[in-house]
Amino acid sequence: MRFGTLTFLTMVILLGVLPVPVRPSPRHAGPETNSFDAPGAGKTAGSGQGTFPKSICSSGAGAVTGHYSDSNNVNHGFLRSPWGEFTTFDAVGAGRTGGSGSGTFPESINGAGAITGHYIDSNNVNHGFLRSPAGEFIAFDAPGAGKTAGSGSGTFPDGINGAGAITGHYVDSNNVNHGFVRGPTGEFTTFDAPGASSAGSGNGTFPESISGAGAITGHYIDSNNVNHGFLRGPGGEFITFDAPGAGEIAGSAQGTFSDSISEAGTITGRYIDSNNVNHGFVRGPTGEFTTFDAPGAGRTEGSGWGTFPQSISGAGAITGHYIDSNDLNHGFLRSPGGEFITFDAPDAGKTAGSGQGTFPESISGAGAITGHYIDSNNVNHGFLRIP
Repeated sequence: MRFGTLTFLTMVILLGVLPVPVRPSPRHAGPETNSFDAPGAGKTAGSGQGTFPKSICSSGAGAVTGHYSDSNNVNHGFLRSPWGEFTTFDAVGAGRTGGSGSGTFPESINGAGAITGHYIDSNNVNHGFLRSPAGEFIAFDAPGAGKTAGSGSGTFPDGINGAGAITGHYVDSNNVNHGFVRGPTGEFTTFDAPGASSAGSGNGTFPESISGAGAITGHYIDSNNVNHGFLRGPGGEFITFDAPGAGEIAGSAQGTFSDSISEAGTITGRYIDSNNVNHGFVRGPTGEFTTFDAPGAGRTEGSGWGTFPQSISGAGAITGHYIDSNDLNHGFLRSPGGEFITFDAPDAGKTAGSGQGTFPESISGAGAITGHYIDSNNVNHGFLRIP
């Protein structure tokens, strides 16, 4: 159609109302799982070498720390930036004898980028370390930590909070475990959970996680070799607890294992029932319990299979792994409302009976998850699952 000497299209252009093509909105991208190997990580088939991420920054963009085992079976620390760049490091004094299993083992990173963990020296004694965000090291030993060569005794930090307070356990010269807190300026407080056995053979108190306020959770082993959870308040007061259904058979190593505490005081962990099957639990800030099993978790009596929570975010999301009836490991994410997503890292091994699979270790405030997987050649690789 024409209007005088102007075409309809010309008029539309002059009026400034030329139709704009409508493009479909981009679809929301689903979770993305990326695998990675630390530089220098060993990859010998069947060796168990490789990369082992342990902790992701609870805040910020998601820096990851952990350790890797090289081709000589010596362990080294690494820091992976949110953009994938690696910094590898060794604590001062860490042993480096090939085949010894010695070296550096980071365990936890806080929001500022400070890292804590332990190292094994050339005498097979363990020591704690703190690595600052700038890369400076401080080595430390908890008061009373054993230092006998070849004993495997020493200091084992497990968690660091935003203020720089560190918790963990130490093994004394009698092979008894005790808890400790190292303050931001280096002062130590040692402690034992009420009911913890003071006999040898590895009994005692095992802190695992510390909140920003300084509340600590973990487990202790009593004189009957049964495990119980504990919460130590910032002022040093204790609450001990058992998850509903936890086994209590003397000598069985059954019971409650508390692994992670959120900023709100919610605790997650696992318990072993009287049939030696593992189940997850959540303990709320006021002490109420919810128990759970990941979909697909094996429940055969005596198998040791089941559900293994590892870490809880500030919002209450939980990650960990479960072992199915084929002895394969898979990752899970449990939402604060109790909904489950299960997942496998790319290239995770799936040989029945092998113990291969996916092992999440830590979740950030934004829901990013890190951990490792074992491939079909029994080599370990890191992964980062981005929501």
